[in-house]
Amino acid sequence: MSIIKIPTTGSKITISNGKINVPDNPIIPFIEGDGTGPDIWRASQKVIDAAVEKAYMGKRKIMWMEIYAGEKSYRLFNTWLPDETVEAFREYLVGIKGPLTTPVGGGIRSLNVALRQLLDLYVCLRPIQYFEGVPSPVKRPELVNMVIFRENTEDIYAGIEFPAGSDDAKKV
Repeated sequence: MSIIKIPTTGSKITISNGKINVPDNPIIPFIEGDGTGPDIWRASQKVIDAAVEKAYMGKRKIMWMEIYAGEKSYRLFNTWLPDETVEAFREYLVGIKGPLTTPVGGGIRSLNVALRQLLDLYVCLRPIQYFEGVPSPVKRPELVNMVIFRENTEDIYAGIEFPAGSDDAKKV
């Protein structure tokens, strides 16, 4: 029995001959997240839906599909990260997730890191540019145009270099 309810309308985003194909009603998986995640998700969903509505003049609409991880998943299915969640991200190619809990001092590993590693999401890419008319503390902000690249599945960031609380971890 599937824990995921697939929307009755909409289609998957696909890749064909190296080109991404986005249907008019793409099915996008989402994890609402833990803590403030549900509040952030509700607001984000409204903004995204409004942006799509305006940009495509009502011709396109996202069909949201909830998938599970974190506290909600554990409460409903007694597992922090169901295999179906990972498979849904792989199958639907595009997804969005809210912040997931990372217990301090043990319990489970970071679900955020687990998802990055399982889905091979090895980079955090942050394009930065100035938008005319927006106040900026930078001198000559119109010259700002850069991209920050941060590897985020290995080394200390991933929390796998040294065991928590070990002498080596304390040195870092």
